[in-house]
This record gives sequence, structure tokens and C-alpha cells, in this order.
Amino acid sequence: QVQLVESGGGLVQAGGSLRLSCAVSGSIRSIFSINAMGWYRQAPGKQRELVAAITRGGSTNYADSVKGRFTISRDNANYTVYLQMNSLKPEDTAVYYCNADLPGGTGWWGQGTQVTVSS
Repeated sequence: QVQLVESGGGLVQAGGSLRLSCAVSGSIRSIFSINAMGWYRQAPGKQRELVAAITRGGSTNYADSVKGRFTISRDNANYTVYLQMNSLKPEDTAVYYCNADLPGGTGWWGQGTQVTVSS
């Protein structure tokens, strides 16, 4: 198993930027078994949705709503995944969650970090 801790959320004006961090911990065996990492978000009354993902091979995928504005990256040396969010909009307001995809379809989640974008 792995443990995920998100940080970097907060209140920001529309057009501003935030960088979210997801610190990954656990056994080396578990950490290096991760197939992909992703950022999800959930707004009040809505289903959790995938925002961005990065695979073990480095391929990335983004929701259409954030393409060109958000960037997912990783620092393998520090076991950290980032989500750089630029040109934020009020509709980006949500709780953002980090996810790790392990073999067998096992998913692990962080506790979430609140992002609020004001107009």
C-alpha cells in the first residue's frame, strides 16, 4: 500500500495560479509498483472526475476543460506528483484528490485539498 498527502490548495482569484503537490510514501516495493498517478476533483453535488494523469512511462492525459491551463508532472527522486494550475476559473473550484493506480486495479487516495477560485 501507499500513502498520499496533498497540499497546495487555497483561495485564489480568477486568472491566478496554484501548484498542488502529492507526496507519496510507503515501501519502495509499493511505490515502484504504481502504474499511474492522477489528479481528480469533485465539486459539490458532482461526481469525482479525472483532471490529469501520468503513467509510469511518462505519458500524460488531461480533461478537455483544463488542457492548456494545467500541467501534471512528477519528481521521481522525491516521490512527488504536481499539478500546476494556471488561468484558474471559478468552475475549477473543487476538492482535488491525488490517486495512485496499482496492479490489480487497486486505487489509493489522498485526503484531498480544497481549491476555491473567486470571481
